[in-house]
Amino acid sequence: MNRTAQRTGTAVAGLLAADAALHLYWATGLTWPAADGRALSQAVLNADVPFTPPVVLPLAALLLAAAAAVLAHAQGLGGPRTARLCRPATAAVAAGLLLRGAAGLAWACGVGTEPGSTFHLLNLVLYTPLCLGFGAAAALTAGAAGAGSRRPVRDFRRG
Repeated sequence: MNRTAQRTGTAVAGLLAADAALHLYWATGLTWPAADGRALSQAVLNADVPFTPPVVLPLAALLLAAAAAVLAHAQGLGGPRTARLCRPATAAVAAGLLLRGAAGLAWACGVGTEPGSTFHLLNLVLYTPLCLGFGAAAALTAGAAGAGSRRPVRDFRRG
């Protein structure tokens, strides 16, 4: 169907999978790219939150599930039941990314963050642009029914 939605959905799924891989890495106790856990937490969240397995493993699982749903929707994988699950999941990913991007715009203006901090800089150059761009890509993908399918998904209840 829509090649653009197929490609953007695949890119969004890739970003989510990469984020999941980073969370799995942090679950090992390593803190790259920060020097320690506190610095990592401040750089990523602007708060002191432990990057321990009970915290990051559920997030990694959620990110992987979201990546699978977006990819399935973008590529038109599975049948009608899969499509009914993956399209709203893709829309939820879009909403979450766009909401984070909107919050990032407020933080960019200095609301709730210290200008000059590592978080403030990363928010300006990385987090907010990624969230807004990939949120828009996920919204485009969510709006394309069975983005990667060659035939429309049929609703067998209607006959």
